[in-house]
Amino acid sequence: MIESERVSFSPDLVYALSLADEADVLTMQRYRALDLAVETKADLTPVTEADRAVEQALRARIAGERGDAVAGEEYGIEDGDVRWWLDPIDGTKQYARGIPIWATLIALERSGETVVAVVSAPALGHRWWAERGGGAFLDGASIRVSRVTRLEDAYVSTTSLRRFPKFAELAKRVAVARTYTDFWQYMLVAEGRIEAGSDTVMNPWDAAAPRLIVEEAGGRYSEDPELHLFSNGLLHEEIRGSLLPA
Repeated sequence: MIESERVSFSPDLVYALSLADEADVLTMQRYRALDLAVETKADLTPVTEADRAVEQALRARIAGERGDAVAGEEYGIEDGDVRWWLDPIDGTKQYARGIPIWATLIALERSGETVVAVVSAPALGHRWWAERGGGAFLDGASIRVSRVTRLEDAYVSTTSLRRFPKFAELAKRVAVARTYTDFWQYMLVAEGRIEAGSDTVMNPWDAAAPRLIVEEAGGRYSEDPELHLFSNGLLHEEIRGSLLPA
């Protein structure tokens, strides 16, 4: 059972957390399995049997219990005033290699606005969540972005150095530059461990849940052509300016 500083959860958050519980069971059943099936999709990214199993299970459950629309990485985007965004395994490359930095991303959207977000990383033993206007949490404890205001003191991250040459220039100006990949860098921003996480390409199912968690932790998100930036807010424009054009 998750203990939280919050007195109560909304029904939507309770439901999102229960979806994450189910996803955790399914992903951990096949994590590091010697016979894990891995394929390459048309966009040259990998997909495992676990990715598909999780999204199928959550879609079926939402359809049967709620009747809401679902938009997911593996099985397409449905339209609806109430819609769930699903990334069954964010970090499939790590999952397929047995590296524990992967998570299921779940976000609920109402009238175009994300109102609930859950990021569940069972191999790391952590779960983050947020409700709009209710703050952000890690394993039940409230989290906030850092108060670092000087670029030379900042810790920054990006997902891929190979496709982001501008990041190398920024790296010369900050205290620490790393590649804390995928969802993890954004959760580190929300926790106040680092000041910024960035990527050149993100899909809606990648961004919805991390964005709400970072924003509810007091941070900021912006989207430009070839740049998605999550930060503590205090250094956002300075880092953004350093990375554009990406």
